Amino acid sequence: IFSIVVFGSIVNECYVNKDSQHPELLCIFNENESACSYGIAVGVIAFFGCIFFFVVDLYFQQISSVKDRKRAVLLDLGFSGFLSFLWFVAFCFLANQWQRTTMSKGVSQGADAARAAITFSFFSIIVWVALAVKALQRYRLGTDMSLFATDQFAADPNAAYPGYPTGSGIESTETYQSPPFTETLDTNPKGYQVPAY
Repeated sequence: IFSIVVFGSIVNECYVNKDSQHPELLCIFNENESACSYGIAVGVIAFFGCIFFFVVDLYFQQISSVKDRKRAVLLDLGFSGFLSFLWFVAFCFLANQWQRTTMSKGVSQGADAARAAITFSFFSIIVWVALAVKALQRYRLGTDMSLFATDQFAADPNAAYPGYPTGSGIESTETYQSPPFTETLDTNPKGYQVPAY
């Protein structure tokens, strides 16, 4: 949501006319096109990254391969850390360029959107650092619980997969056994006398 606020406010309200004589739209952040482009790019990357990792989280329990689970958690950790850095740079860059901006009539129209972009880029730093910490905890939890361990497999990659364990090795020739504790159909079994009253 924060990424939508950042790139949405920059796209919608941070391109303004300098004055009535200049009809071209300029970036509100000190007329630096790089500031607006960077804010939009980081916002879009974060938005699509969130969608991707949301889908990965939904299907995480269905990933059967231990290696694929480990890769997914490590990818989440790396992406969250990288986005934390990108949002930090975006916050510093946008705040610096906003500080150098001279106020004019056009700038004052988009000032609230510029402040919102700066504020939510700061909040995004906190959120992405929290996501990176959560991914690190998930990775550590997985290694502690042998989620990613391959102890059950042989160390040699060419070794065959261990077969299904068989019982004692003695197979019965009888294919059907009567279930335990069932009543017999014979009402007067052998060796039992019905008492007479």
